[in-house]
Amino acid sequence: MATQRGKVLVAMSGGVDSSVAAALLLREGYEVVGCFMRLGSPGETFNELTEFDEPRPSGSGQDAEECRNPLPHGRGSSDPIRIGHQGCCSINDAADARLVAAKLGVPFYVVNFKKDFGRIIDYFVGEYNAGRTPNPCVRCNDWLKFGKLHDYAKQIDADFVASGHYARIDRDSDAIRLLRGVDRDKDQSYVLFGAPRARLNEMLLPVGGYRKSEIRQLAREFDLPVFDKPDSQEICFVPDNDYAGLVKRRTPQAVQAGAILDPEGREIGEHAGHQHFTIGQRRGVGVALGYPIYVVDRDAQRNTITVGPREMLLAAGCTVRETNWLVDESPVGEWIRCEAKIRYNSDPVPAQVRRLDEDAIEVCFDEPQFAVAPGQAVVCYRADEPDVVMGGGWIDAAS
Repeated sequence: MATQRGKVLVAMSGGVDSSVAAALLLREGYEVVGCFMRLGSPGETFNELTEFDEPRPSGSGQDAEECRNPLPHGRGSSDPIRIGHQGCCSINDAADARLVAAKLGVPFYVVNFKKDFGRIIDYFVGEYNAGRTPNPCVRCNDWLKFGKLHDYAKQIDADFVASGHYARIDRDSDAIRLLRGVDRDKDQSYVLFGAPRARLNEMLLPVGGYRKSEIRQLAREFDLPVFDKPDSQEICFVPDNDYAGLVKRRTPQAVQAGAILDPEGREIGEHAGHQHFTIGQRRGVGVALGYPIYVVDRDAQRNTITVGPREMLLAAGCTVRETNWLVDESPVGEWIRCEAKIRYNSDPVPAQVRRLDEDAIEVCFDEPQFAVAPGQAVVCYRADEPDVVMGGGWIDAAS
């Protein structure tokens, strides 16, 4: 029997990664407590929610209820409740998380973060209305999984918060560091860059040292009921992928028809609202110029989009705001070699970075990059140790 290594609150989403994370920590001798964050995705009704744990104050004052007994097994797979496609926080996911916790024999809590999650949806809508391209998954990690959930962990005297992200925490060097996951195809260090540096010591990322295929095999070995569950591919509060539709429902006055402009500023068509487009988009523009065209600019104030050739989307660099640094900061103005990642599904590229002030950095790419979109995050990795996350921030403007 392994010696207890501390108490850990595991964010269990009902997927295979967080389920295996809980199982690995249990095997390693941690005292594991499972936790599902109920966020309130579109399509849920009050009656559907009450099938699960209606939040009520516990002794600590947190809206949570402990649940040691699972629902009948069929609830996770054959229940008629539908809220769209599977995301990462649906009612079916809650049932799956509870089944896994029961299989592992660990306490399981459902915490009500619906009010807090509203902040993320408001951010998402606000960014689209401002002409930027948001990343709600990064914000969810910053504000909830490694923000508010840490506060809850302290209330139950947990030493750590763990998740199923494909990244690693290095505790073997002089300073604790965030590293890329071993499986480069699944690496999620990009979406964790905003975790406060002081929080790294409280984080556990058990699956980051494995490849996805190994995690699925471990799920089979642990006999977990989610071993073959597909990965979520969607933003959980936009299950139909209709981002503009969500924005219009939330702020109908903000989505209005406007002009489509060519590179010279001439009006060549009309759009149904700039929120329907993203920088770099090629399909669905609705106009033609006799050559392949892309959305090269969105002007929210004028409610226009500009289309043009691909070369108009090449940027030498970008300025970045709301930065978070996970390594010792360099002096303001000093250029440092790095590898920069400008979107979740792209590879890091050779670049250099310098601090402009306490809140801003500038990134200069060795080779111009395509569709550097304001509102997205840029994350920098060490040039000499490309697994090490230096930090990052939110793109303010391409240059």
